[in-house]
Amino acid sequence: MSDNKNRGTGFGLYTAEQRQRRDDTVWTLVQGILAPLQFLVFAISTAFVVNFLANGTGLWIATVSVIAKTLILYAIMVTGAIWEKVVFGRYLFAPAFFWEDVVSMLVIALHTAYLAAWLMGVGTPVEQMWIALAAYGAYVINAAQFLLKFQQAKKPARQEQTYTGAALASGGKS
Repeated sequence: MSDNKNRGTGFGLYTAEQRQRRDDTVWTLVQGILAPLQFLVFAISTAFVVNFLANGTGLWIATVSVIAKTLILYAIMVTGAIWEKVVFGRYLFAPAFFWEDVVSMLVIALHTAYLAAWLMGVGTPVEQMWIALAAYGAYVINAAQFLLKFQQAKKPARQEQTYTGAALASGGKS
């Protein structure tokens, strides 16, 4: 496997081959559906968790919402790893998404810690919900990372066209 398969061009996130694989795989669509769904569940769940912590009511719906958010997170992480394998040739920690994957591991660890505490009855419901809020805080950071990458991914085509045009004008030398 060529080293270039796992690197961007230096002008963007993707080489031309990686961009083509990204555009051709169904996993891009799956990620495009799961990401906003996860955000919607996160927003609703956050309201339930905060309500429980503020008012002491609604534990059941807060718990169900955190579990639902966690299950969607697991789905997006598994399908995201498959997407990364298709596009970059490795399941995780491709150079273009290394730091996003690092923070994603923290997000998964915190969500899993909540599930473990809930399933094993460790801590009070209030303490468990604070774990959920810590997981949600990490998720917000991770979501911001991916939104910035999404914005960055829109730029390379224009930048590469500009670079290619400049390279052609200079006889192919940079």
